[in-house]
Amino acid sequence: MAQESLFPQKPPPPVASDQPLAARMRPRSLEEFVGQDHLVGPDHELRRAIEEDRVGSMILWGPPGSGKTTLARLVAGATASHFVPLSAVSAGVADLRRHIEEARRLRSQGGARTILFIDEIHRFNKGQQDAVLPFVEEGVITMIGATTENPSFEVNAALLSRTRVFVLGALDDAQVGTIVDRAMQDSERGYGGRPVDLEPEARAALVRVANGDARVALNGLEAAAALARPRQGRRRVTAALVEEAMQRRNLLYDRAGEEHYNIISALHKSLRDSDPDASLYWLGRMLEAGEDPLYVARRLIRFASEDVGMADPAALTQAVAAQQAAHFVGMPEANLALAQAVVYLATAPKSNALYSAYSAVREDVERTRADPVPLHLRNAPTPLMRKIGYGKGYRYAHDYEGAQVDQQHLPDAIKDRTYYHPSDRGYERTIRERRSGQTPEP
Repeated sequence: MAQESLFPQKPPPPVASDQPLAARMRPRSLEEFVGQDHLVGPDHELRRAIEEDRVGSMILWGPPGSGKTTLARLVAGATASHFVPLSAVSAGVADLRRHIEEARRLRSQGGARTILFIDEIHRFNKGQQDAVLPFVEEGVITMIGATTENPSFEVNAALLSRTRVFVLGALDDAQVGTIVDRAMQDSERGYGGRPVDLEPEARAALVRVANGDARVALNGLEAAAALARPRQGRRRVTAALVEEAMQRRNLLYDRAGEEHYNIISALHKSLRDSDPDASLYWLGRMLEAGEDPLYVARRLIRFASEDVGMADPAALTQAVAAQQAAHFVGMPEANLALAQAVVYLATAPKSNALYSAYSAVREDVERTRADPVPLHLRNAPTPLMRKIGYGKGYRYAHDYEGAQVDQQHLPDAIKDRTYYHPSDRGYERTIRERRSGQTPEP
């Protein structure tokens, strides 16, 4: 249990009626906290650490509205710690040093431990993160960082090695529904006892549009309740009011963050697996969230060569046409051109033979000598060049049946290397039969 100190934990301040609903409904104990049972459920690691007052510095990584800030506050309250919240968006090194000196003073006087909560820690630059590091090491502060971005990429390795990373997941629909119901039932902080009614269809709309973000759900409920006109002394929140208040579903996407790469990866793999429905879905997730259509087009062009290749040579044409259309007309008109390319690529025959061939070529180029071009393949525009053998013995393909001739084209050291192994899918079957001397099927 937490030790008594000169700075005992104060009871939570009374809820101000002018606070936003999401702030008023913030959980006051772990028992009220909804979700993240894998971290704070009974007998789980973080829950035990909090209850046994052995919390160390940590980073909470999760999507918006998953409870990172709330959890940090609950940790401070449960361990009777002095809680100092900072936003990495506005705080600088001077702010850090001021709060760290305050924490050192409290510690020297036998006061409460200081939990320095840094929201959006991924926005701190290297220098700012380095400024925190020695005080985390010394135990002057216990740092809790919150981030929506992968800390592997956004947090210094030195700081990361001195903290535990706990991953929070988006709330599921049932959990968001529980939070909405509490807000409707709570007579002190929510709408319990107030003349506000929430229709079942409106509740379902709140949960759907929130997309796992508790804050969005509560903000939407508050905005919809404000829009509702009193009738017979009561405000009735309908699905239409929810849609009007929230305007647009909260799409989890960051054009510069990890979710950007997660979704483009999902699109690429859905295309590779020939699933046009999933491919269209992931395309829509990106475009509707504001992704640059030309970025998508570039990835489709790459896919056309990497995963379709010569199994359908027209795939590259389709992808480039989509890029040209996106560049010419822009969004939202370009969405169908990109969708057309996505469906074509998803349903095209697949082959990575071209990709494998070029990968093998690149490896040979890097690890073997840059041997000279065989003499018979060189042009001989001057008498001297002809005299020393340039072009000697070259056989002109069009002088032979089928315009095919068997002669050495690679340097001596790799003259027997075969890079391209066409599959039996799509046009590559024709290529394979032609190369083997078979008569291609019509």
